[in-house]
Amino acid sequence: MTERRSEIDALAAGLMLLLCTVWGLNQVAVKLTNVGISPVLGAGLRSLGAGLLVWTWSAARGTRLFARDGSLVAGVAAGLLFALEFAALFVGLNHTTASRAVVFLYCAPFFVAIGTHWLVPSERLAVRQIAGMILAFLGIVVAFGEGLSGTEGDTVLGDAMVLGAGFVWGATTVTVRVWLSGVSANKTLFYQLAVSAILLPPLSVAIGEPGFIHPTMLTWVALTWQIVVVAFATYLAWFWLITRYPAAQLAAFSFLTPLFGLLFGAVLLGEHVTPLLILAMALVASGIWLVSRRNASEAAAGLSAEESATAADPRLRGS
Repeated sequence: MTERRSEIDALAAGLMLLLCTVWGLNQVAVKLTNVGISPVLGAGLRSLGAGLLVWTWSAARGTRLFARDGSLVAGVAAGLLFALEFAALFVGLNHTTASRAVVFLYCAPFFVAIGTHWLVPSERLAVRQIAGMILAFLGIVVAFGEGLSGTEGDTVLGDAMVLGAGFVWGATTVTVRVWLSGVSANKTLFYQLAVSAILLPPLSVAIGEPGFIHPTMLTWVALTWQIVVVAFATYLAWFWLITRYPAAQLAAFSFLTPLFGLLFGAVLLGEHVTPLLILAMALVASGIWLVSRRNASEAAAGLSAEESATAADPRLRGS
């Protein structure tokens, strides 16, 4: 039976920090892949490769992916959302910059917080936690304020698509938390990878994408990174986390990802680290602390509510 925690502990915080570091490189990897492979096809190939890895890993560990457990409808729904998210993200990144994209994509924690606030009684946000979400988002605005006010060309279409991807990402997280929390992380991820691997390549053909556009070695390296590290290893860890810890508190950590992305841009692309970035990091860190911090009475009340909800609702029971 999966053990649910009422708050973030050191293991979850450390793992989220590692995940955010890896995800900070993801927008760069997508841009590199898009140079040689059409975006929707690239997203489909990523899901196909990662899905095969999850299948192999699960077979090696004896985890059953095809056992009947009543999760098919919710699993397929999560897979549809996953496919829509990455189709929108990959295409959107062809019409906007990576710096702008992360601002809109990482609005997802707000959608997660709103969804779990209404659907999961034990994860209602207190005023202090809402203030923390706002503070962290202000950090993102500060970090990318210069880019948003610059002359980047017509990016409205790309911005809208990536914002939509952020909304769908939030909806996927809430779906997993509410309807798939009793399913193993392997199966949860496999649902999403399998459905998107089936849907995205035909969608690429249907919308007239050219497919492979002279892919280079760098293209294949970027795609392999996304398959093995991002879509397989980090997503498996992410779904393991959100079936065991409060989703809204975990999602707050994702505000670190665009900041890591900016830092990687400074190292890999020669961008300058400004005082605004230091201020943004301080705001994000403070916001995450407010969202994650709970006093003793709140923690006890949250655990009691979680135990009560788990006993009353089989969707919240662990496997």
